[in-house]
Amino acid sequence: MSKQGSNQSYWSQFHGPNMGYVEEQYDLYLEDPERVDSSLKDLFETYGAPVSGDEGGEGVSASHQGPDVNVKNVTSAMKLVEAIRRYGHLEADIYPIPPEQKRYSALLDQSYYDLTDEDLEAIPANWIWSEAPQSVQNGKQVVESLRASYAGTVSFEVDHVNNNEERKWLQESIESGDYKVNFNQDDQKQLLERLSEVESFEQFLGRTFVAQKRFSIEGLDVMVPMLDRLVQSSSENNIENIMMGMAHRGRLNVLAHVLGKPYERIFSEFHHAPNKELVPSEGSRGINYGWTGDVKYHFGAHRDVEGEKAKTRVTLSHNPSHLEYVNPVVEGFARAAQDDRSERGNAKQDFGKAFSILIHGDAAFPGEGVVTETLNMSDLPGYRSGGSIHIIANNLLGFTTAQEDGRSTRYASDPAKGFEIPIIHVNADDPEACLSAAVFAFRYRQKFHKDFLIDLVGYRRYGHNEMDEPRATQPYLYGKIDEHPTVAKRYADRLHKEGVVEQHAFDELKEDKEKNLRGIYESMKENETGEQNVKDLPEAVASDLSDIQTAISFEDLNGLNEGLLKRPDGFNVFKKLERILQRREKALEDGNKVDWALGEALAFASILKDGYPIRLTGQDSQRGTFAHRHLVLHDTETNETYCPMHGLEDAKASFSIHNSPLSEAGVLGFEYGYSVQSPGTLVLWEAQYGDFANAGQVIIDQFISAGRAKWGEKSSIALLLPHGYEGQGPEHSSARLERYLTLSAEHNWTVANVTSAAQYFHLLRRQAIIGDRDEARPLVLMTPKSLIRNNRVASFNHEFTEQSFQPLKLQDGLGENQEAVTRLVLGSGKVMIDLEEAIENAEDENFDHLHIGRVEQIYPFPSGQVEELLNSYPNVEEIVWVQEEPKNMGSWDFVKETLYKVTGDNQTLSYIGRPKRSSPSVGEPNIHKTEQNRIIHEALKLSKGGDSNERN
Repeated sequence: MSKQGSNQSYWSQFHGPNMGYVEEQYDLYLEDPERVDSSLKDLFETYGAPVSGDEGGEGVSASHQGPDVNVKNVTSAMKLVEAIRRYGHLEADIYPIPPEQKRYSALLDQSYYDLTDEDLEAIPANWIWSEAPQSVQNGKQVVESLRASYAGTVSFEVDHVNNNEERKWLQESIESGDYKVNFNQDDQKQLLERLSEVESFEQFLGRTFVAQKRFSIEGLDVMVPMLDRLVQSSSENNIENIMMGMAHRGRLNVLAHVLGKPYERIFSEFHHAPNKELVPSEGSRGINYGWTGDVKYHFGAHRDVEGEKAKTRVTLSHNPSHLEYVNPVVEGFARAAQDDRSERGNAKQDFGKAFSILIHGDAAFPGEGVVTETLNMSDLPGYRSGGSIHIIANNLLGFTTAQEDGRSTRYASDPAKGFEIPIIHVNADDPEACLSAAVFAFRYRQKFHKDFLIDLVGYRRYGHNEMDEPRATQPYLYGKIDEHPTVAKRYADRLHKEGVVEQHAFDELKEDKEKNLRGIYESMKENETGEQNVKDLPEAVASDLSDIQTAISFEDLNGLNEGLLKRPDGFNVFKKLERILQRREKALEDGNKVDWALGEALAFASILKDGYPIRLTGQDSQRGTFAHRHLVLHDTETNETYCPMHGLEDAKASFSIHNSPLSEAGVLGFEYGYSVQSPGTLVLWEAQYGDFANAGQVIIDQFISAGRAKWGEKSSIALLLPHGYEGQGPEHSSARLERYLTLSAEHNWTVANVTSAAQYFHLLRRQAIIGDRDEARPLVLMTPKSLIRNNRVASFNHEFTEQSFQPLKLQDGLGENQEAVTRLVLGSGKVMIDLEEAIENAEDENFDHLHIGRVEQIYPFPSGQVEELLNSYPNVEEIVWVQEEPKNMGSWDFVKETLYKVTGDNQTLSYIGRPKRSSPSVGEPNIHKTEQNRIIHEALKLSKGGDSNERN
């Protein structure tokens, strides 16, 4: 018989729905042979394309397949096997507290496929499972084996992973059982002891500090041994840093047992011990350090674990109550720890140096958008960190909100499917399965450098916190929990049945742990009295930074400019752009000026020459939103890219610039984390428009502005926020300057709105210099839009080589007759350029009575310099604050109190600007122009009366 005839003879045994299934699988096989089951793959390779034949023939010829087996049953068994792999989790035993309704899926029932036990027993195992072990002989044993793998106390969702190599590795590991950790009796005893430590610690806290918040881990106790195993695996693989982020639930227990925070320090925090000399990484920082501190369950810690070949540092990030917002921060930690920034070019990344563990809440994982933002960054060039292990601490509730009210998905983990992240659901009452899941996740991360998620399904033994009564809203669930033994007790009973431990071994363990904790507690010296000593801020933090020198020589400046114009031979730049770049060649010659974009480029180049790495990200940062930066050039013929900063021969550090995803909270959190972990790097984040930072407000409020006061966490991140009123409507005018000023205190950051390229140059250089010093602090900078190309913002070369940053910059050409000046106009930003232009365009006007001061640094406010200025002009009668923002926005409400203090008895303080508004600006360009003209006219014509005069 011909091969074609043989093929047709074989495929003729399939008909109806079974033939449709085979044809469907063959289409997948043609797309990619690895997408179908290996047994079907063998059939297609042997018999080719399925060909419909005559109806009839229930058996497969023995000459082709061996025993006489019903072909329909074989096909149905294949469908059942596929369903178990794909949907086994639907009937898995993953809930310590079983749900009210029993979980069931007809797809996993053999009767759904008209299969009996006898039908399955008649099918050779390797016909439906090509990788079946020798102990599995027939179809019934195949089904039983695969059910044990996919529907036990640990279950898997990997079908959404489209990469064939990954999916095959996952499937083989699951079905062979290779993912499981083998526990001998010593291992089991150690695990039981660890669980007893976790439980005893929580119970001791509960009895000793009644009704105090601790966000108990009980119900998810096994999380601690899981983290132990991840730390151990990391140490064995010579990973230098483990970066962890987690919510409140179980945090104190993780601090004590994974991070090694001493019990007595935790106990002292419950007692509010007043004078404990603790560094922030070890516990709560009291106000005796001049900072505000934070509650005990927000703090992180560090711990060094000595391995055989290297030391592994475990870092738990500080975390505010906006719990999931720590995710991108930790990813930034990891990326910074992986990057080598010591040479020019892009930072060189090594995934093996660090990895991150993120512990999520089951309500928060699908509920908080920052989770998805972080997952989206996981495989982007500028943000990937080589795979994170995510653990959902699944306690079935979000405070009092049940799952059906908290998410639209079956599982809390479902958002991860869109990013093809493998998922394990595991019962928190099976400690050995949980540790196997942790090791499996780590192995996957190490092999594929991608994220992995463990849905650790447990419960919450008490309320959201220990002052909360959960039975009012979840009486059924908590009735079950009240009756449910602890995981340590359950595991002890199991080990006793298996003959591993004696009957009373667990009680003895608990008694020993309790005795140890009681001894530590009673030995502590309780601080019955004692006053909190409020100290001043550290001197370096309170510094005004005025002594930092940022000028560079003309030779260095010119050499850097020449270097920035070089590019590889044969590199074809877009012609229009080439003309723009070539104009920079003569910018430093006498009489010429350096514009904003070149001033920034020269600042970056000089910072690299000084040995400080730079990282700049934002939604269009390579080109610049306003097409001004062009630090990544694109070849018009090959589309290859080239960064001029990478070609600088004098550069002594890396320069990394990335266009970010369309995200603010996630990316801003990442960059903050990077800046904390790498204090010697100038990290900059640029908003596409300044107001877009609104979407990252949690990161700004909870981390950037307050991180040092709360946790002693230093960052020198710079936020570049385009700001300026140009008739572009509410969303493209204001960076909400007032919000940053409202958050300004304790020298927590610098807020500036500069008006020249040289000022920008010096400010960037100063920010790089302070990055790894005690003076470190973030920079919030209002950057220009249209002014980028305005010659009034451009600077002469001597302003770069002879000057430094000026917090208060005086208007050239005014104030020469000190006795004549009666009016001092102060303001900040673009409106000051508008005033300058109006003065130059005013004909037959005498401005001897007028002087103008640009407040380039609004916080810390240069009050001393303003006072000196006023002393230099003894006849000033009126001080005017002018701004383009509405009266309830911008700087006015922030500066007026300071200005009142320096206003003399015979002087008045006035406001000129837009009236109070709910929206930052108008949306009609003509109305904007009219308003702007009024502001300029009133500021220069000394208009008084109406809303312009205000002393209260």
